[in-house]
Amino acid sequence: MVTIIDYKERHREDGTSFYVLEIQGGIELVMSQQTGQYYVTAKRAFLPSTFNEAVCASLLNTTIPGCIAKQECEPYEFLVKETGEMETFSHRWIYLPELSELDAKSKANSELILHAETLINSPLIEELVEA
Repeated sequence: MVTIIDYKERHREDGTSFYVLEIQGGIELVMSQQTGQYYVTAKRAFLPSTFNEAVCASLLNTTIPGCIAKQECEPYEFLVKETGEMETFSHRWIYLPELSELDAKSKANSELILHAETLINSPLIEELVEA
């Protein structure tokens, strides 16, 4: 499930505007690659809509079946407002409608393998192995 947490007005090249819904998935625990400590985060994405501002506002906190997934794309640069640094990304976060049960299990198994690989390569495990 994802939740509509906000909406924003965007402008097309021809000057007309439309609204996008900002959606967020559930919280996730992620291990920091630098410290080996866990932190909580949530994936976010934007969905274009045909709704006016009043309808978008009325949809806040609505939940929608589905998830937010990582999709590879052409590299692009992004300005981090807080630091002023430019970062290059080659992925984006997209909304996927509710997965079939089989797809969901496959996705869960893939994530479990990824987390296990992350844990195996963490500084904490390396310290335990060396001790």
